[in-house]
Amino acid sequence: MSVTIRDIARKLNLSITAVSRALDGYPDISAATREKVRQAALEMGYVPNRAARQLRRQKTDTIGYILPVSSPQHTESFHTVFMEGMSEEAAIHRYDLLISTAPPSSPEEQSIYQSWIQSHKVDGMIINRIQLHDWRVHYLAGQLFPFCALEDSGDDLDYPRVEVANQAGMTALVQHIHQQGYQRPAFIGGPVNLKIQQDRLQGYLDGLQITGLPYDPLLVETSDLTGISGYLACQRLLSSNFPPDAILCINDDVAFGVMRAIHETGLRVGRDIAVTGFDGLQESGFTTPSLTTVEQPVHEIGRELIRILLAEIQNQSAIERLRRITPSLQIRESTQK
Repeated sequence: MSVTIRDIARKLNLSITAVSRALDGYPDISAATREKVRQAALEMGYVPNRAARQLRRQKTDTIGYILPVSSPQHTESFHTVFMEGMSEEAAIHRYDLLISTAPPSSPEEQSIYQSWIQSHKVDGMIINRIQLHDWRVHYLAGQLFPFCALEDSGDDLDYPRVEVANQAGMTALVQHIHQQGYQRPAFIGGPVNLKIQQDRLQGYLDGLQITGLPYDPLLVETSDLTGISGYLACQRLLSSNFPPDAILCINDDVAFGVMRAIHETGLRVGRDIAVTGFDGLQESGFTTPSLTTVEQPVHEIGRELIRILLAEIQNQSAIERLRRITPSLQIRESTQK
């Protein structure tokens, strides 16, 4: 026969309510009592009824994340590492991570957000791939619903988030390839409404200005952040009358596609033409040649977003609501002449 809260209360001569609140971590129960209840529960083999616990607390113990992609088959490698970090941190706090997919800014995406929030399916939301003036930020803030975001949407809204120094990271890449002797760098970016596109493109432009390299609009291409789109963008750049001698990519996935396209032309990456990425995915160190990139702690960012969000859900006002991260330049063979 399973052990119940009533059994623990009887053993410790406490009320059922006190035991329940102690197990749920409520601060109105002293730390000593909470520990005594926890030890008794452990010794007696008590297994909590999660559904009953959620009903008592009016919480689902679930975090929501809607992967902003047009198709699951076109998911960036970034998202795999990002979701691993979120899942690990959520599990530590005994939270589930509920994941769905939807094209960005689509009716499908809006429908999922509205459904999850209005039905109280999750306690909070994580959002990334922030767009300029992102509708998700406005919607969640307007609903007073807990959320945490990766990057700032550029609105005058104060919300919990993690920010990466994308602009400075891309500027450092331009300075590096200039020091290596490359004179005509191209940039392959992403969708124009993305915050990381704005920041990383501006970093590229800042780098050109700092180094005195000329700006040529024909050397700026776009992608959908995937390897195949990087491959196609590189083909366009290399077919021009004045091709680049270096290609800076908005992320590592795009850079992988660029390197494939260059290999097929017979050119040598790092000798004839430099290639750089951004993200610092593990795969970037195992390409041929290895990829120079800007490394950001993607796994840790996923975990930090969960930590900040859980503090918001639990009204822990002392927790820092804004975390700024400075990525690091990883110089490898793809920019070495």
